[in-house]
Amino acid sequence: MMTLHSRKERVEHLLKEEIALMILHGEIKDPRVGFVTITRVRMSKDLKRARVFFSMTGSQEEVALSKEGLNSARAFIKRELARRLALKHIPTVSFEYDDTLDYADRIEQVLKKIKEED
Repeated sequence: MMTLHSRKERVEHLLKEEIALMILHGEIKDPRVGFVTITRVRMSKDLKRARVFFSMTGSQEEVALSKEGLNSARAFIKRELARRLALKHIPTVSFEYDDTLDYADRIEQVLKKIKEED
């Protein structure tokens, strides 16, 4: 089990779990939001802003639409977080696409190509 040491890490984990549950249970009704997975949350040092990273399969257009949908649901998400979590201040959230999986796939393709050339 992961040990969360700092308050910042605990809040990041809480936000990740709660936002993922909102998406999983279909609470975000925006049709632009596809099948997204919340991969991580990064809080500002003052805990007032949270960058929420998501991944999904799909075209760049689908990713952009999901990002727009998630960002347009920010007020709803903040209200829900305030209702669900016992935090003094609820951070302002913004959503960003996590391209880590795309990057890993590109590296894999390059390594495969190098191996084929040998």
